[in-house]
This record gives sequence, C-alpha cells and structure tokens, in this order.
Amino acid sequence: MPGASTPGEGWAGGLTTAHRALDLSDVSAVYYRAPCPFEFAAGMSEPERRFAAAQARAGLGGIITALDCRWVSHPAAMSRAEYKPLQLATAQRAGLSIPSTLITNTPDAVKAFVGDVGGQVICKPVATPVFIEGDQLKTVYTRRVTEADLGDMRGLDATAQLFQAWVDKAYEVRLTVVGERLLAAEIHAGSDAAHTDWRSDYGSLAYRTTTTPADVADGVRRYMKDLDLRFAAMDFIVTPDGEWVFLEANPCGQWDWIQHRTGLPIAQAIADELQGVPA
Repeated sequence: MPGASTPGEGWAGGLTTAHRALDLSDVSAVYYRAPCPFEFAAGMSEPERRFAAAQARAGLGGIITALDCRWVSHPAAMSRAEYKPLQLATAQRAGLSIPSTLITNTPDAVKAFVGDVGGQVICKPVATPVFIEGDQLKTVYTRRVTEADLGDMRGLDATAQLFQAWVDKAYEVRLTVVGERLLAAEIHAGSDAAHTDWRSDYGSLAYRTTTTPADVADGVRRYMKDLDLRFAAMDFIVTPDGEWVFLEANPCGQWDWIQHRTGLPIAQAIADELQGVPA
C-alpha cells in the first residue's frame, strides 16, 4: 500500500502485489481501464466487505488519483463521462448530430414521443446493458419499439429507459479516439439483428477502415476536451446521405477486437499517448 504524504512533495511510498512492486515516484502515466474488485479474506460478513471495499477505494483510489501524471483517462473524468444524457448534451454542444431522444419511465410520454418523431423508435438501456441473472451474463440489446409494445407498456414505470428516433443507416462507425488520434472503422451489418444492434451478431459483421470527416473530427475533439477525456470508443450511424450521427461514447470501451479485425494501431496510439508522443 502507499505510504505517507510529504509536505511539499505529495504522496510517497509504494504498491506491492503478488507479481511486482512499484514506487509511486516512478509513476509518470496511468492507463485506467476496468479495474478488478478488491479481494478480502474469507469469513468476512457482507457488511464488513462493503465497509472494507469503501475504505480501500477511498484510500488506494484516492492516493492514485492524486498522482501528478498523465492519465488515459482520469477516473473522475471517466466516471462523469459514462452518463449517456451528458454524452448526448455534450455531443450536441460540440456540433455533432444526435437523434431525437427521450429518457422516461412514463408510458404516455413514450407514446407522445413516437407521435412527435413521426416514425420508428428504438429503446435501449441508459446505463450498462450487461447484468447477471442466475449465474449467467446477459446483455440487453437495442431494439425497435413495436405497436405491440405501445399497446402493453406494463413495467415501463419501474425505472428510467432511453428512447430514440430510428435513424436510417448505411452502416455504423466505431471511432476510437486516443488523444488527438482518430481511428475509425466502418461496421457493416450482415443480418437484421445486427442492423438494429451490431453487438447482437458479431459473426455477421464486416469491417473497413475509414477517415473521419473534418467537421465531425472537430466536434469530436471539442467533445473530448469538454469532458477531459484522453480515450473514448465512440459509436456513430452513417446515414445513406453520408451524415454521421452520434450515438454514444464509452470512456472505457473495448478496442482490441476492432484492432484485430482492421489493423488500426490502437494499442500503439495508447502507448504513444501515455508517453506524450505527439500525434
């Protein structure tokens, strides 16, 4: 665990695990992504575990986030940037196109929204789409709202849900942003399920590298600056007319699979960003 704070010098000490030891003074950059939960001794009660986890998070996490170093990205910025309502508002403010959106748990509001947009509507989770049920990992995919859904909206009032106007698409783009680098890949759906949500049918997808239009690139950089991010996995729809429409941006998004399928140098871009190598 880290040691003490020295007046005028910040935190000093070290971190030791079963695999290595690290002096805090040697830390010049941190790549922060999907940390594992803390592990505690067997026999602790659940209240004790929750208390210990809170102390560890505030102690270890607090000291690490106080380090004066390069972050990809800082945990506080990432936590804030996970909120989809904030993402959409920031994207619109940055000059990016977004779909008409409603977040609600009121059936009448959904019906009115469908009438207002005058077309098809999709529904998707506001937060992470992944949950565990019966020891199985499950994912809630984006789905189109049907007439049958509108006729029976029981359960909608249980929690917040996100509805958006359906945007006609030629294909989608996963834009991986690392510092000033914009690494874009077209994602072409090969099935009806993937056309609605490409995550539901990876086996049908085809990929192709592409370039980001200048106006979109400018908006993306404004977005990243506004939310103080150095990494984001952004999803766009590209319409048949060629317009890029922003959907969301995951500050902790997956990228290895897209690098593997396209050859985009994402790992190298992250390494360069951590070392301060100019784009």
